[in-house]
Amino acid sequence: MSSERPDRLAWWRRLFEPVDIAALAVFRIMFGSLMLWEVTRYLSKGWIKEYYSPRPFFFKYYGFGWVEPWPGNGMEWHFVVMGILALGVVLGFHYRVCAALFLVGFIHVFLLEQANYLNHFYLISLVCFLLPFLPAHRQWSVDAWRQPSLRSSVVPRWAAVVIPAQMGLVYFFAGVAKLNGDWLRGEPVRQWLAERSSMPFVGPVFTQEWFIYFIAYGGLLFDLLAPGFLAWRRSRPWFFAAALAFHLSNAQLFSIGVFPWFALTATLMFFPPDWPRRVWNRIRGCPSSSAPMSEENRPFRASAPVAAALGIYTAVQILLPLRHWLYPGDVNWTEEGHAFSWRMKLRDKEGTTLFFVKDPTTGRSKVVNPRQYLTSRQAGKMAGRPDMIHQFALYLAEQERLAGRPKAEVRVRALCQLNGRRPQTLIDPDTDLAAQPRSLGKKPWILPLIEPLNRTPRDGRTGSSSRSADE
Repeated sequence: MSSERPDRLAWWRRLFEPVDIAALAVFRIMFGSLMLWEVTRYLSKGWIKEYYSPRPFFFKYYGFGWVEPWPGNGMEWHFVVMGILALGVVLGFHYRVCAALFLVGFIHVFLLEQANYLNHFYLISLVCFLLPFLPAHRQWSVDAWRQPSLRSSVVPRWAAVVIPAQMGLVYFFAGVAKLNGDWLRGEPVRQWLAERSSMPFVGPVFTQEWFIYFIAYGGLLFDLLAPGFLAWRRSRPWFFAAALAFHLSNAQLFSIGVFPWFALTATLMFFPPDWPRRVWNRIRGCPSSSAPMSEENRPFRASAPVAAALGIYTAVQILLPLRHWLYPGDVNWTEEGHAFSWRMKLRDKEGTTLFFVKDPTTGRSKVVNPRQYLTSRQAGKMAGRPDMIHQFALYLAEQERLAGRPKAEVRVRALCQLNGRRPQTLIDPDTDLAAQPRSLGKKPWILPLIEPLNRTPRDGRTGSSSRSADE
């Protein structure tokens, strides 16, 4: 019998085996190009002034109320600098510095306005966080050209698998989130397709029930199966073709910006690390080959701190999407634990909000229409999000305090409809929101969702309602 003992740490050491750098270098170039394109879009379309110009009130993420836009034309220059940094990432010119500074610039923009939250902006933030740690500049970069000692045809395996692992978690949790009653009954897919029924040629089929369920269940199965089928070598090419169809159709149907192209770029990382080299050799008619494994390319030294950091990062990415189970009620209604959880395209909300400000000292009260202070986008996003309603109530209370009325009370009449239901009261109208501290804990003043899903098409929208489609 063999006396050799099994190596219990073999899986850990595999993280530090050398693999071809080609896929990671191509990802650096493609990701940087997409970020440069996104920055250019914001500059050319005037979105920076629309979304980030100084204004009386910004919705802020909990704990980040101190983040403010630059004064004057500062935000335009902020995006110009981000474009230069993205170009530096593409070229691999002072790559780590450019990647780290781009991370800081992107996070600053992300934290400025909670109403601008998009799931793919959060995903981009995570990739920006990872990028400075990845040695993606050791091939096909200005840095490697200027410093030959930096050049390498291989990287440790962990550097090649961290992006597909992150993307696999996104797909998986997006699929799990679709396992809810509304989605399984075809909502809000039914509403969104009906709104696009006027599209030439394909529009009429969008109102057919079979097609609605095909899209709903097709999206559910795609997300759930993507991590496994993309990881399996035999099914990978076929499922990547499905990913192409899935993301490109989403790009045509929904206004989701750079996400389809970014998702496809990240999904390419599921292929073997040497795929760009093989494709290039095939184009040139040369024999397919991987990076040469010379003496200098021996296995990298295993690092416990690196393995521990990867473990912590992975644990956070697994646990964060599950935190909504700590709160009671339907997360699509209460929004508690909804963000940062890959709950994508799950809800369509429409609501009205009126704020009632009362000075108990004098008994005087007034009605505040939030559109007096907020942009249309801010008002639309706030209509279905209790935390944002609370933030605005605290802002109104602060304005009253500055006006010499420190004991002002703020209540709200918030009606909201979720995925085609009849409007329901979202916030307890008897609660003084000005007296409620903002926290990450359960909010007892959010009323529960009691209306069952109503599949009857909604009547036309009336009044000063605001609509907030899912990201």
